[in-house]
Amino acid sequence: MAKPSVLDGRAAGAVHLVGGRLCLDFVNSVGARRVSPSGEMTIRDEKLGDYLDLLAWAQNAGLLTASGAERLARKSTRREKESTIVFRRAAKLREALYYIFRAVVLGKKAELLHLRVLNEELRIARAEEGLVFQKAHFAWQWPAADSSLDRVVWAVVRSAAELLTQGDLTRLRQCGGDDCGWIFEDTSRNRSRRWCEMRDCGNVAKVRRFRQRQP
Repeated sequence: MAKPSVLDGRAAGAVHLVGGRLCLDFVNSVGARRVSPSGEMTIRDEKLGDYLDLLAWAQNAGLLTASGAERLARKSTRREKESTIVFRRAAKLREALYYIFRAVVLGKKAELLHLRVLNEELRIARAEEGLVFQKAHFAWQWPAADSSLDRVVWAVVRSAAELLTQGDLTRLRQCGGDDCGWIFEDTSRNRSRRWCEMRDCGNVAKVRRFRQRQP
């Protein structure tokens, strides 16, 4: 029988991964986002409350193996202050990415303060990278990735940079659900995806429209 993990049962480890990119799934690690007419954003059902939640999310997203997540969890208990700082950086990055991607969806210019957060994390991640030779080609790699408490942040920020510089940003969408706000990459052939998940927000919208048509 497998030994129970400190990450078992955490809501962050069961978040649906519908964004299409690691960075978008990270942005969507909340139950819902609500933006008021004045532009104020509130979060319903926060999934990330501490560093262990961050590891649970990363394991669910396939970024960490179960054993890798356990090693970092044990290390975080020995370096509680450091892991708390990393978690706060991750949370700050997530919110900056949300506003950057939302600006793209709305056809607006991303705000400088959010770009500063992204660029600072990029600077840290890039400083740890090095070129390695793998199977007849060179690739960027983090030599200390397996043991670094920053590992999840590095991967998310690289994913975001790749999407923003190499991705088709015209495919970014924000779910049209009344109680959602998730952001995703629309990879459908006719670019017609409106919902994070049809069986969830899409069906809710269908039921609402049906009821509105009833006499």
